[in-house]
Amino acid sequence: MHIASHDNHNRAIVDMDNALVPLVYFNIVTLAAGQTFDYRTPGYETCVVPATGTVTVETAGETFAQIGNRGVDVWDGEPEGVYVPQDSGARITALTDTEIFIAGAKFHETLRPFAVRAADIDKVQYGSDDTKTHRKIKHILGAAYHDRVGRLLVSELFTVGAGGWSGFPSHKHDTDRLPDETRHDECYNFRFKPDYGSGLQMLQRLDNEPGDAYHIMNRSTVLIDKGYHPCCVLPGYEMYYFTILGGQSQRSLKQYFQPTHAAQLHTIPGIMDMVAKFK
Repeated sequence: MHIASHDNHNRAIVDMDNALVPLVYFNIVTLAAGQTFDYRTPGYETCVVPATGTVTVETAGETFAQIGNRGVDVWDGEPEGVYVPQDSGARITALTDTEIFIAGAKFHETLRPFAVRAADIDKVQYGSDDTKTHRKIKHILGAAYHDRVGRLLVSELFTVGAGGWSGFPSHKHDTDRLPDETRHDECYNFRFKPDYGSGLQMLQRLDNEPGDAYHIMNRSTVLIDKGYHPCCVLPGYEMYYFTILGGQSQRSLKQYFQPTHAAQLHTIPGIMDMVAKFK
């Protein structure tokens, strides 16, 4: 499903128990300096990530101050975040004008909150200009927090250079059948630089069968419930997408690569390093 850019008035874009992707939650909150936002998500652990600006997050009796150091957009600085346990409730206070991503995954245990600072971000860069697959990933809740989070994976993906493909070789993760694949619902929010850029999100349900394609623009949200799902950006533009993954039975993501294109795994530098980080 493609959800076009709109003013969501700080209400969830993908609410709890969404019919298509029940394992994930997503909200965008926009605050002016000094404003606050309170939320509670029973049965969903969350992560507060300022897209721009700086906030303080209070949750489960703890205060995490000065979270976020970005300026005008997601290309301006490194991400930071705060893990909020399910049903704990949180208050976000804007220290500057700010736009905030709230990412969530279904999980019923209550863990301890913690902050992820810029120095803690787990980065990986792979692909190449020659193969039009040059990408940079910044894991906010990745392998480094495997034992501190339930089912939630949160990361940011950037195309490197102008134009290119992400999510390729095409893969899916819609069925729990270890050791080959895990079910993880997925949600993307896209940004482009300049912001009038755009791209294409493909969704192919079955190998070698026709699928769907969505024209993605700045602030588009895409929900992935099943199928192979590569995406690309127009030449001359940069693309970013905020990525939320929620697992059905475990946190480690096991991707199943599309058989028709699986040989491409051997043509893209660093692809297996990328796979190893989604845990």
